[in-house]
Amino acid sequence: MNLGFDSTVLVAQLQNCAKNKDLVEGIKAHAIVLKRGLQESCSHVGNNLVKMYSRCGMLTKAYQTLQDLYIQDIMAWSALIGSYVERGQAHDALHCYNKMQLEGLRPNSVSIILALKACGMAKMLLQGIQIHNDISRFGILKEHTMLGNALINMYAKCGALSKARKILEELRTRNVVSWSSLIAGHAQQKQCRDAFNCFKQMEEEGIAPNDVTFICLLKACASIGAADKGQKIHNEIARHALLGKCTALDNALVDMYAKCGDIKKAERVFEEIPTRDVASWSALISGYTQCGQGENALNCFERMLCEGITPNNVAFLCVLKACGSIGALNKGEQIHDEIIRQKLLGKDPLLGNALVDMYVKCGAFATAHEVLYGLHERDVISWSTLILGHLQQGHDEEALICFKSMQREGFSPDTVTLVLALKACGNIGSIEIGKEIHEEVARRGLLKHDISLGNALVDMYAKCGRLIKARQVLEELPIRDVITWSALISGYADKGHGENALDCFEQMQSEGISPNAVSYLSVLKACGSIGATDRGGKIHEEIRTKGLLRDNVKLGNALVCMYTKCGAITEARKVIEEFSIQDATSWNALIIGYVQKGQGENAVLLFEMMLCKGITPDGKTFACILKACGAMGQYNKGKQIHDEIARRGLLVKDVVLSNVLVDMYAKCGALTKAQEVFDKLPTADVIAWSSLVATYGQEGQFKNALECFEQMLLNGIMPDRVAFSCVLNACSHSGLVDEGQIYFTQMMPDFGITPDSEHFTCMVDLLGRAGQLLRAMSLTRKMPSCDYAAVWSALMGACQKWGDAGIGKWAFDNAICMDKEDAATYVSMFNIYMAAGMHEEAYRIKTILVDNLA
Repeated sequence: MNLGFDSTVLVAQLQNCAKNKDLVEGIKAHAIVLKRGLQESCSHVGNNLVKMYSRCGMLTKAYQTLQDLYIQDIMAWSALIGSYVERGQAHDALHCYNKMQLEGLRPNSVSIILALKACGMAKMLLQGIQIHNDISRFGILKEHTMLGNALINMYAKCGALSKARKILEELRTRNVVSWSSLIAGHAQQKQCRDAFNCFKQMEEEGIAPNDVTFICLLKACASIGAADKGQKIHNEIARHALLGKCTALDNALVDMYAKCGDIKKAERVFEEIPTRDVASWSALISGYTQCGQGENALNCFERMLCEGITPNNVAFLCVLKACGSIGALNKGEQIHDEIIRQKLLGKDPLLGNALVDMYVKCGAFATAHEVLYGLHERDVISWSTLILGHLQQGHDEEALICFKSMQREGFSPDTVTLVLALKACGNIGSIEIGKEIHEEVARRGLLKHDISLGNALVDMYAKCGRLIKARQVLEELPIRDVITWSALISGYADKGHGENALDCFEQMQSEGISPNAVSYLSVLKACGSIGATDRGGKIHEEIRTKGLLRDNVKLGNALVCMYTKCGAITEARKVIEEFSIQDATSWNALIIGYVQKGQGENAVLLFEMMLCKGITPDGKTFACILKACGAMGQYNKGKQIHDEIARRGLLVKDVVLSNVLVDMYAKCGALTKAQEVFDKLPTADVIAWSSLVATYGQEGQFKNALECFEQMLLNGIMPDRVAFSCVLNACSHSGLVDEGQIYFTQMMPDFGITPDSEHFTCMVDLLGRAGQLLRAMSLTRKMPSCDYAAVWSALMGACQKWGDAGIGKWAFDNAICMDKEDAATYVSMFNIYMAAGMHEEAYRIKTILVDNLA
């Protein structure tokens, strides 16, 4: 009797401890059980011990206790499995389910339902199918709606929606849970239309939706931004009088409107919630962040705290994202401190990753690294977050260092991480690391399953200039899409292989792959680079037919740039006018086109029209129009532009613009003004220095020109071809033969610049003016090409001055090898003979000239 009484009392005590989750009293009761030997002798007591530990969250202890029992019952196992499921430990739950069967216990409906729930949580479809087969073998499915619902839920969560639908249709009795599970599956897969079709069929069967049904439908709407459908569901919820009665449903409404971008409606719904919980606030905070209102998100978080709501992990995740979106580092650090105070960091890896992401987006990379290395459980996502942050800030080398560190720690990079690393390799041309990643991808057989990796490899090789390898990778891919081809087309276009880019574009289309905006951008660039106006026009027509220009400013700009580079200024202008492009990039391209064609007046007129249309010019616009003013010598217009630039404060921000100003004033002959602007430059580039050198030379201030060139060298500015042309011209006009010779001979050995036609012309002119015709003649023999017409013209001019018919005839023979019908060459030779008193030869040349012109 005592044993019976004791066991009954202890069972009641253990059940009470389980109900109240009173672990302390439960442990005391366990001690009594052990003392009296009831754990082995009384299965009822032992099984209730397992339940007590399970309910109190001591799952390891519960499992150990269960293993120690002489007799185990199905209820104890079910309690343990249920506790694992409650805590999200799906794999442990399924381990217990399988272990239970190995112990000889046949699952009941409760344990089966729990196991199916675990399969859905862990996306373990094969285990779910096995359990389904067991149910079918038991022959209990059609009559057991709860089991059927559990199967529908499992298949839906695993993405096997056709199988879930089949189970639903086979059930003799289906209820709101059956349909809601299927609707939830469609929502998870972003299949909004299918979710609504299920809802419609459910109502046709006379089954009334509940709050869970509506929550699933709202999630479906939120997943694809279907605000109109979401509004209809909102109306249905109101019709069923459910508004304000279920906080979870109200929260789902807030979340739906926020994700659909209608933050005002989200706010209205939020304010009408009678009892707001932390999920309500989190939904609104997240909504503000998604809509680009980071400040409002932080204010909302503060308001939540003021109302006494303690943030949970989800709320912290949302507010950290908000901090990152607006660079609110100080606030982010405060939230970090609060997370540490609540001891949440070690419990949730998502929080650690969110902190890394926040610090990265705020530019605090050192702290981001500290947080990552301080995490108890770093994972691939943690590393990928840091790598992505470095990439977004242009820190490609640091991104690859992180990638290598991750590998050294034994983490196997997933597809996302590999794609990021390949992008970094492409950005900085790190071909060796790119090859290593390619080898790993091939070794793991990843290209068979993920097209994004193949695309990233093609892009990496293309950006590194390995276009043959990029093409090879593309050809070997099992599947290729428009992104694959676009990466290769872009690579060819960027490296100046326009014809290859066009060939790829045509092959892509022949494979039935329709170009997207990115591929059109690249192929238009290719057309511009090779002057393929006709092909560009056909592509323009394709783009127009598809209606892509209505919403894509970049495409409009690309068309304008293509036509401009092809010299088709009229067509470029038509594109701007046809689509009313208000973007400065297109107008800049057209202005550049006019300047390059020597139509400075049209460039200025276009600039004025741009201002009239309210289009804000940028630094590039002003630089283009200043070049036009310089080319035309329009000092007054250039001065007006200068004043406007100063008024907008652009000179402080844009050093290039200041250098262009120097060039403009110099070309207008305003040497004093050019020097004034130059003296105020924080950093003068080679263009500004060259402009001053050229202007001093043109004004006859040759000493100043040479001093300016020398000062440029002292300032560490490397001269370019134009700079050498300017200084050699100054030497030529001032007769400084020795100085000119020194500069000329320095070009290749000291600065790596091979002299071209203009440099040889300057030197021949310099030597010719000084009467050193033999040296001039000797110099021409060192030219890389004889096709330098200006050189022969300069030498013949010097021969005429000094009456040297011999060298003049030699120069003439070289000149007519290039163009036998050039009248100027014959006239020059005629003048040389006349100056030398060789009239007979002069008239013979004249006769040849007349015959050529006849």
